[in-house]
Amino acid sequence: MIQELLMAAAGAAAAAAVYTAAAARVVKQYERGVVFRFGRLRDGIRSPGFTMILPVVDHLHKVNMQIVTMPVPAQEGITRDNVTVRVDAVVYFKVVDAADALIRVEDYKFAVSQMAQTSLRSIIGKSDLDDLLSNREKLNQGLELMLDSPAMGWGVAIDRVEIKDVSLPETMKRSMARQAEADRERRARVINADAELQASKKLAEAAGVMSAQPAALQLRLLQTVMAVSAEKNSTLVLPIPVELLRFLERAAPGSAAPDSDEAPSLPSDAYLRGHADALDSIGDLTGPSIDPTPHEPDA
Repeated sequence: MIQELLMAAAGAAAAAAVYTAAAARVVKQYERGVVFRFGRLRDGIRSPGFTMILPVVDHLHKVNMQIVTMPVPAQEGITRDNVTVRVDAVVYFKVVDAADALIRVEDYKFAVSQMAQTSLRSIIGKSDLDDLLSNREKLNQGLELMLDSPAMGWGVAIDRVEIKDVSLPETMKRSMARQAEADRERRARVINADAELQASKKLAEAAGVMSAQPAALQLRLLQTVMAVSAEKNSTLVLPIPVELLRFLERAAPGSAAPDSDEAPSLPSDAYLRGHADALDSIGDLTGPSIDPTPHEPDA
C-alpha cells in the first residue's frame, strides 16, 4: 500500500515537472511576450522575466524591442533638375507595440525596408541635386515623416533616417569640378582687382607726399637699392635720377648758365659739330649720315 502511494506520488511529481517544463517561459529584458490562446490574442503583454503558459493551448511569441539598424539599398533616380543619382540610406526603428507588430503586418522589418526604398526614390524625384549634397538634414526629416506615418499603425516607431551617400556620374563630377575651379578663379580675380585698387589709392597718396618733398624720392631710391643688394643678385640695374642728368647737362663744357635777365642762348658751333661727329659715327653703322646743320633752301 505504501509502495503504491510512493509510486503515485513519484508519477505526480514527474507529471508536474513535465508540465512545468512545458509551461515555463523566460522573457528577456529587451523582449516582450505576446500570447495566443487557440489563435486568439490574450490580453496583456508578458513582461520580462519568468512566466507560465498553458501547454498546447497557448503559444508565446517574443518580440524584440531593441532599435533595429536597417540599411536601405542604393536607389537610382532622377532629381528635379534632371540629374541621375544613386542614393543609399539607413533607417533606425524600434517596436513600440508588440501586439500590433505581430497582428497588423506580416513582417514588419520587410515592410519598413520596402517603404524606406519607395520613400527614398520619392525624395530623390522631389529634390534638386544641391539639396541632396548640402541640405541633407532637411531631407532626413522629410524621409522620417514619410516613414513614421504608416509605421505607427504597425506598432513601429521610426527613430531616425540618415542619407549615407550620393553617387554621381563621372561626367557630372567633372562638370562640378570645373564649375568649382571657375568659381575659385573668379573670386581670386576679384580679390586681386580689389588689392590693385587699394594699392593704387595708396600709391597716389604716396606720390602726393613725394611731390611735396622731392628728397623723399631720392630716399626711396636708396631704400630700393639696399633691398635689391640684400638679395645677392649678380646684376643690379640702378636707375639714374632725371635731376642728375639735368645737372650734368648744365655743367657740360660750352653750355652757359642761363641768366635770369637774358634769354637762353642757342647751341654753339662746337656743340653742333660734336653732335654731328657722333651722328656720323652712328651713320657708318646704321646707314647714311645725317647732317644736323640746317641748310638754306635753294632759290
